[in-house]
Amino acid sequence: MSIKKILLLVVVVAALIIGVLQIRKTYFYNADKTVGQAIDSLNGVVVYYNGGVGHIGKRNLTVDDYNLGLEYQCVEFVKRYYYERFQHKMPDSYGNAKDFFDNTLADGIVNKKRDLLQFTNPSSSKPQAEDLLIYSPTIWNRFGHVAIIAEVSTDSIKIVQQNPGPNGASREKYALKQFDGKWQIDNSRIYGWLRLKPMKEEIADAL
Repeated sequence: MSIKKILLLVVVVAALIIGVLQIRKTYFYNADKTVGQAIDSLNGVVVYYNGGVGHIGKRNLTVDDYNLGLEYQCVEFVKRYYYERFQHKMPDSYGNAKDFFDNTLADGIVNKKRDLLQFTNPSSSKPQAEDLLIYSPTIWNRFGHVAIIAEVSTDSIKIVQQNPGPNGASREKYALKQFDGKWQIDNSRIYGWLRLKPMKEEIADAL
């Protein structure tokens, strides 16, 4: 067999393996869990199991009709978290995960659709616990992903997420690097992070 044919065979096999793994992540379910099952929590806000990442439940609305998103997608968790923890409502309550990040904004500028400060990855501002992380789409997931930062240390962060796939973990850890006065989360998919604007009292204290 020629080298060209061998290389082609390797590419085909690799593509099949990746495809099978992605199908398993997207569509297969974990027999040990059921959709809607509580599997984790952060500061009292529950993370629910969603099965395959493409599974969509009913729209979750608050008592005052604020749209939290579709159960139990990643967006539904982060918006429910910010609503329950901070009573925060995004001016634009719709959009996919990738739409949470406005790539036309400079680092540290207010994202008006989300009413949150937006930081790019890397940023001059170090990530903080309870910041919202936004991930880029992939060829397998054109909607992107969002998560909440649970912990921050000098060299790593830990995140909590909903809907990572039927066998995915609700918590992950990424390296955090500092260089040239900037902080970078070591994950090429992360666009950046969003943060609550400081209260007027905090701004006054800083002046």
